[in-house]
Amino acid sequence: MKTVLICHKEAHLSYYGIGHWLNSFSELAGIVVINEDPSRKRTRIKKELKRSGIFGLIDVLLFRVYYKFFKAARDSEKDKKLLNELTNRFKENSIEDVPRIEVETPNAEEARKFIEDKSPDFTIARCKFLLKQAVFDIPKFGTYVFHPGICPEYRNAHGCFWAIVNNDYERVGMTMLRIDKGIDTGPVYGYFSYDYDPMKESHIEIQNRVVFDNLGAIKKKILEVFEGKAKSVEVDKNRKSGVWGQPQLFPYLRWKWRYKGKY
Repeated sequence: MKTVLICHKEAHLSYYGIGHWLNSFSELAGIVVINEDPSRKRTRIKKELKRSGIFGLIDVLLFRVYYKFFKAARDSEKDKKLLNELTNRFKENSIEDVPRIEVETPNAEEARKFIEDKSPDFTIARCKFLLKQAVFDIPKFGTYVFHPGICPEYRNAHGCFWAIVNNDYERVGMTMLRIDKGIDTGPVYGYFSYDYDPMKESHIEIQNRVVFDNLGAIKKKILEVFEGKAKSVEVDKNRKSGVWGQPQLFPYLRWKWRYKGKY
């Protein structure tokens, strides 16, 4: 089975962690490394402003300040520890010689040609971009995401965060889905979670662990798809569908106050 990985240059857990893991049970044929143009940040700010309004955008910025001063350092140390564990666990599956290409966007023509040249069975996309059909349709079995959120209720960004602050604890998890033209609307092939602690773990740690604590089960599902044994999950059409944005401070503080009051 041949695979291709798409990830951001600075995302070491995806580049090395997912990369070594993929190479342990498939032939990792190539890595598309995204080195974004700084202008992309301005585009995301404009989208968040359109989605949340000026006060929502201010709330997003306040949360980022809060996260930087109270959560970021601890999460950084945990990421380093997890990355070290993964590289040791899969040290026999080095990605040093795996062909790679660096692009500003995975939708670039050179990225499309690179993936096409590798003829993968699967592409795993760990990126913030909506892929064009000309890119996500290349692999024989499709392009898949490990979306941090339970779909369709928590589509787009930071689904684990929004499920927690909405007291929707049964929907804190990850959705493995095949990409289609929509935003996290493709066929679902599995839901994954773990025994998380929302008071002790940040939303970043939780959305990492819903993936990395379940690598064995995710591998099993990918192999089932490859062997023609897996069917997509039947999703009830009556389930609510929601598109969420970046984490905001006031919903988080409101949840934290109520949660501490309960326990």
